[in-house]
Amino acid sequence: MKHVLIATVLLVSVACSDDPPTGPSGQPVGFFVTSTTSVTGNLGGLGGADFTCQRLAAAAGHRGRAWRAYLSVERDSSNGNQPTNARDRIGTGPWYNANGLLVANNVAELHSRRGDAAVFVDERGQRVNGQWPGSPSPNEHDILTGSTAEGTVIPGETCGDWTSTAATGVSRRVGHSDGLGGGGSTTVTPTNNVVSWNSAHTSAGCANTAPGGGAGRFYCFAR
Repeated sequence: MKHVLIATVLLVSVACSDDPPTGPSGQPVGFFVTSTTSVTGNLGGLGGADFTCQRLAAAAGHRGRAWRAYLSVERDSSNGNQPTNARDRIGTGPWYNANGLLVANNVAELHSRRGDAAVFVDERGQRVNGQWPGSPSPNEHDILTGSTAEGTVIPGETCGDWTSTAATGVSRRVGHSDGLGGGGSTTVTPTNNVVSWNSAHTSAGCANTAPGGGAGRFYCFAR
């Protein structure tokens, strides 16, 4: 009987060790903004961005899941050089952040919400510099997506499918992680949907991601 009990305990321990680590809410962490930044729009394409997501997740202890970058591209080499939409890369949810807060239950809910500095945090649960009260400088709330508010690709706004360092002739679509504009404004204009977490505005050039309030960060989701 003693041997049976020991074997049972060992089997349970092995099974539990394969489960994804959970956050403060008891739910597996499934979302973060990258703490790593990129001066240019060259993230190494989708493959390079996915690798960054996986590396940061592992370093923060969020193992046991496949991580994908929330980025749209016009030509995806793994998809017959066809367009790939960010919304189709991230699974079905739900997704919780490193502080145990629910980001969204599903894809539809995700794309109907607005940015929030307390929710759109990095893999360590740290807020991204933005326009929220008391935020440190510089502002870095522009998050690379190349996507519409629905999560589909915007042609010409993906920094050459996240491989370009050109200063002209290319652009990038970004969202606001904090859902805020200058001075904490939530006023939406024809050229700046400040509350959008994934499609706030377009910034020209991919040689420098800082102008306009960026740092070359992007979103990562666990599938």
